Amino acid sequence: MKLSNKTWDELEIGQRASLNRTATLEDFYVFANASGNMNPLHLPKHDGDGDGDPEAIAPAMWVGSLVSSVLGNLLPGPGTVYLGQQLHFHNRVHAGDPLTISVEVVEKRDGGEVLLDTCVEIAGGVKVASGVAEVRAPTKKLVFDDVEAPHLMLERHKHFDALLERAGGGAPMPVAVAAPEKGDALAGPVIAAKAGLIRPILVGDPDAIAAAAKAEGLDISGMEIVPAPHHPEAAEAAVDLVREGRAQALMKGHLHTDDLMHAVLRKENGLRAGRRLSHVFVMDVPGREKLLFVTDAAINIAPDLATKKDIVQNAIDLALALGIEEPKVGLLSAVETVTPSIPSTLDAAILSKMADRGQITGGLVDGPLAMDNAVDLGAAKTKGIAGSVAGRADILVAPNMEAGNMVAKELTFLARAEAGGIVVGAACPIILTSRADDEKARLASCAVAVLMARGTK
Repeated sequence: MKLSNKTWDELEIGQRASLNRTATLEDFYVFANASGNMNPLHLPKHDGDGDGDPEAIAPAMWVGSLVSSVLGNLLPGPGTVYLGQQLHFHNRVHAGDPLTISVEVVEKRDGGEVLLDTCVEIAGGVKVASGVAEVRAPTKKLVFDDVEAPHLMLERHKHFDALLERAGGGAPMPVAVAAPEKGDALAGPVIAAKAGLIRPILVGDPDAIAAAAKAEGLDISGMEIVPAPHHPEAAEAAVDLVREGRAQALMKGHLHTDDLMHAVLRKENGLRAGRRLSHVFVMDVPGREKLLFVTDAAINIAPDLATKKDIVQNAIDLALALGIEEPKVGLLSAVETVTPSIPSTLDAAILSKMADRGQITGGLVDGPLAMDNAVDLGAAKTKGIAGSVAGRADILVAPNMEAGNMVAKELTFLARAEAGGIVVGAACPIILTSRADDEKARLASCAVAVLMARGTK
């Protein structure tokens, strides 16, 4: 940002300056952290006055602080020292309100002091705040060509909030939960049931399930329990519930993934649907303007070309079900050039051409792409990579499970992303949650499964 000032000698009575700013929810969160003011009236999702509706009213002093941005940036500008501020608040500001903040010089005093009328208005001329600022104006002309503050990233998962809202708009989906016999495995379906997303059918040892519920203080009253003494039998019975139409999705409880997938992939009355199964992490990365999909991070260890084709198509179909129009698929490798000594670049080039020929449908597919130029438009432009996918990828396809798992876990634990994961390519969504998942991640996995099931009907 380029800044310059008006010195005390240059200031004249009647000089004005203004700027425009739209209030956002992020502003209120940042102000709460910076000021320590945790008044629920100012925090989204909280009903701060007990009337039954969240208010998300802008803190009055946040509104007042906008005046300082005009004084410090424009008039008088850099070098201005605040001496005092009188403010009177007339109306309240809410997220989304467009604001105009203006100041006007009304008096010059000895010693470099200046009085300015200050005003904040909502579009349409509705006055929000007004008063008088007393400042010491700069005496030396200053020009700054490049002023920057450290970048702030707000750890907020608004995309998952939107998913949960969409998924909660219908009857709870019946889900067969295989062997939820430990507290962490039982908590997910109980939380999702409480949120109105699913209707769990608990399949496993009734005594173990009851003990887990008691130990964790979980209410499972009213939930159907299908007895199955051992984990393989629980997996088989859960799959049978889907085959019989009593459940529309499958959820892994406290059993090995191999036991569950053995039942899913059985030759007779399994859940095969003509494609290889694959896992997709649906990720809400703070600061990113849309969801990010990472695949395959949990099922296919070293997929060949045919398997990668199914992995790509599975991820596209899921993204479409979640409302992503023409998803952009970035096929990852270490480099963005086709290099015979790096097999993943050859696979990526072939998959891209397969998409061009209609063998993969519903999305735009490009690769090989390195991670930077798959997700960052600036990096793609720097390297001269053109196209609709580079720098804009919605789906990241890893060359193998190790790479996919590392990408997803790095985003989760370093970039503070939330991740919901499901297995796709079967006759129904298969929900896989981790013991490390928090409540939001468990709910998101269920929401993704609900929306996918609706989208495939």
